[in-house]
Parts: sequence; structure tokens; C-alpha cells
Amino acid sequence: MQDQQEGQPILGQIDKDPGYIRVAKAIEAEIVAGRLKVGELLPTEAELSGLLGVNRSTVREGIRALENAALVRRGDGKRLVISAPEPHVITKVNTRAMRMMRVSFLELWEVQMKLEPFAAQLAAEHRTSDQADALQANVAELKANLDDDDFIIRSDVEFHRLISEAGGNPVLSLATAPVGQLLYSATVDLYARVPQARHRLAAAHEAIARAIADGDAHESERWAARHIQDFKRGYEVGGFDMTAPLPMRD
Repeated sequence: MQDQQEGQPILGQIDKDPGYIRVAKAIEAEIVAGRLKVGELLPTEAELSGLLGVNRSTVREGIRALENAALVRRGDGKRLVISAPEPHVITKVNTRAMRMMRVSFLELWEVQMKLEPFAAQLAAEHRTSDQADALQANVAELKANLDDDDFIIRSDVEFHRLISEAGGNPVLSLATAPVGQLLYSATVDLYARVPQARHRLAAAHEAIARAIADGDAHESERWAARHIQDFKRGYEVGGFDMTAPLPMRD
């Protein structure tokens, strides 16, 4: 036998994950590779037990982990169906992760300053008439509820979600949603400290929605950039610490 080279392990790495985790990983790999397709039935517990060489209780625990990750769901007859996580599930997970990473307003704002103008440009180029109407309806409801801070925050999050959706690019939607969800929901104290911010928000949303409805990509991008820049100015006027971690709110 030849001498072992320095630094080369004698044995391969041992997978120390519990059995149910290995089961979940194996099934997930098949889903990601497309060998198990979204909408298809997952093999039964008995079939998976035979295929993977583990007992049914281990398979059951692995399937539960996949359900929690929204990769399988209960279909008709209680059979499990392969599924893709809904965007709102991905947003929730990523938003929670960023909160746990203790990101700051400034870090989120820097990303949003790049994403939102691009999203508005795409929306102007690809929006449907129904999507343009939805944006303008959102603005009308916002203007009618400018004395309700909670409504303003919900409306703000929804407005930017509608813009991303109108762009027709799912990658952009998945990128902007968690950043926007966390950034705009952090404005809970902004409108009390800077009352004029609510009126500037409404005016910017109205201009962006109009430009998108008109199909004016340049104007949509310009107004979106101006809007996000103004958002930061509101924080500065309010005296908020933009480098501090955002508060841990639901």
C-alpha cells in the first residue's frame, strides 16, 4: 500500500445528519433536479422506505421536514404532492433571516436604491392594464387613509409588491419582496416624527403609478429613484440611527 499523502483523509467524510434529515435531503435533491416534478404525487412512505433503505418512521419525519419547507403538500385523498414554495413563504423566511442578521436601515436602503428604479422601469415596459389599474387603486386608497399609519405601511409594502409583479420577472419579485417587507415595515415611527413624509409618499406613489400606466419607463425609473432617496431623507429628518439594527418586530 502506498503511503497516504499528507493532509489526505484515510476515510471519506461521514454524514452525521440524523436519518430523517438525510431522507429530506435526498428527496429535495430529486425535486430540485426535476426528477420529481411539481404537481406529481410523492411516492408512498412504503415505497420511499424501500428505495432509501430506512424505516417508515424515519421517512415520515423526513416528509414532515419537507412539508415545513413547503416542498410537499397534502393533496386529494391525503396523498402528498410535490410543490414549490409560494413567494410569500420565501419572503417570510428571508425576512426572518435578515432580522436575525440584525441588518440596518442603511444596508437595506442601499439595495432598495438599486432594485426599485429597475423594478419601476420593467413595470412600465411590461405592465398589463389590470396591473396599472391595481397600482392606481392602491394610490387612491392610500390618499384616502393618510391619517392611518398602519394602513400607510401596509399600502406601501403592497404598492412595491405590485410594481415588482408588473415587471414580469419572478427573480426580481423574489429579490425585492423580503427587502421591501422589512424596510417599509420599519417605518412604524416615521410618520409620527415626520408628518409630511406621508404626503410626500402619496405624491411619489401617484407619480410612479401614472408613469407606469403611461408606459414611460424613463419617468417611472426617475420617480422611483427620487422616491427611495426621499425615503432616506425622511429618516434623516426624523433623527433615526440608520446604521443601527432594525427593531425585531413582527
